[in-house]
Amino acid sequence: MTLPVPPNSPDTANAPERAYFHAVRLRIDVFATQRFSLRGTIALHRHALGADILRAPLNVVLSPGLVLIRLLGALFGLLRIGRVARWLRGRRILLRTQVAAQVEMAVVTELLGIHLQKGATADSAALSRAILAAPQFRNGFRARADVVAATASATGITNAIAEYSGARSAVADITNALLALIIGGLVFQTVTPGIISMAPTMANALALEAAIQRFPLGQTAGAMWYGVFSTEASPWLLGVNVAALLLAGSVIGAFAGIIADPIQLRLGIHRRRLLRFVDAVEDELTGAGGKGFATREHLYARLADIWDAAVSIFRFFRG
Repeated sequence: MTLPVPPNSPDTANAPERAYFHAVRLRIDVFATQRFSLRGTIALHRHALGADILRAPLNVVLSPGLVLIRLLGALFGLLRIGRVARWLRGRRILLRTQVAAQVEMAVVTELLGIHLQKGATADSAALSRAILAAPQFRNGFRARADVVAATASATGITNAIAEYSGARSAVADITNALLALIIGGLVFQTVTPGIISMAPTMANALALEAAIQRFPLGQTAGAMWYGVFSTEASPWLLGVNVAALLLAGSVIGAFAGIIADPIQLRLGIHRRRLLRFVDAVEDELTGAGGKGFATREHLYARLADIWDAAVSIFRFFRG
């Protein structure tokens, strides 16, 4: 026997929001397929042509700061200093790429079903205004204590959207590291988990090839000679290789989603990430708003950077 729900109970009050988020979850699979299949991600990455190629390496530099802020936010959350934890979670350290802007707009309009005003751009301010004015969220915002609390909830949703789109840059870094690892294994028969460790390996290979070509007794004798007596790249050649690989890494990073998105779609990673995102937005509207949404991809990418640096340091001291 099912007991009747009192008219003023939280379950009754949140029934429209519960039905709305149930519908949003039902749209996740279609949304992920349309946006992150091979065809969808190619269409998405047309927006990467241009300034995104410059933003990608800058985001790599800024990412350690983002990881530090995330760890501090988690620490303050454990200490139950919620206001500081929430503020730290909302810090946007990474530069907003055009691809990220398109992802955020798609999440707002296609997944959450929020209509933007005609002519609205994909900037974060326009998305924030649309979220605050969305009829789907009106009851949730009105349930807050005051305007400040309602605005804070809207900001929390906007930050969750930015965090979701920001995970793509971290996945691009991971894709770069995996590509470097594959190239190093196949071409150089060594471990190169990133640009830092690949640059000396490539520079030494180029220096060896140049030395064999210039050997006075011919290339065959040169190959035999340098098989016994090694040669090393000059600092100038090493610097050129680092610059060239950084440039190549920037281009790959801007378009890495074309490789990573279909793989994540196939493995269900996009779906699970979107489900966690919707859970966080629902908590922001109908719960305490303390769940938040933080992705782990930034941490994984920085672990790859640490591995890359460790390999380089090991080779340096090994001589």
